[in-house]
Amino acid sequence: MATIEECRAALDQLSANLAAAEGDVRAATALDRSLSCRITDLDVTFTGRLAGGGIRDVVAVPGEPAGKAQIRLAMTGDDLVALVGGGLNFAKAWGSGRVKVQASLRDVLRLRSLL
Repeated sequence: MATIEECRAALDQLSANLAAAEGDVRAATALDRSLSCRITDLDVTFTGRLAGGGIRDVVAVPGEPAGKAQIRLAMTGDDLVALVGGGLNFAKAWGSGRVKVQASLRDVLRLRSLL
């Protein structure tokens, strides 16, 4: 089971990947949205802002945050680490229910190209 520190490191790596993206993926990083990533097996939620080609102001809060982010993800810590590391396909994980996404359809389509 992934730790909170490993999940935070995965989010930091995702942010770095977004900042280094080029072409169509770079265009998809132009979102400015509030973001939450609930790690179900650790009962923690990382909140931040997807803006400027990266994930900014990330903080970990126990349980579920009081406010609702525009893009909400939920998954296990192991799945987050695998998604960022390339060992888990986002579309397949989403389709099978391993990754849950609550966002506008347009944002979901953009997320698919980022993960």
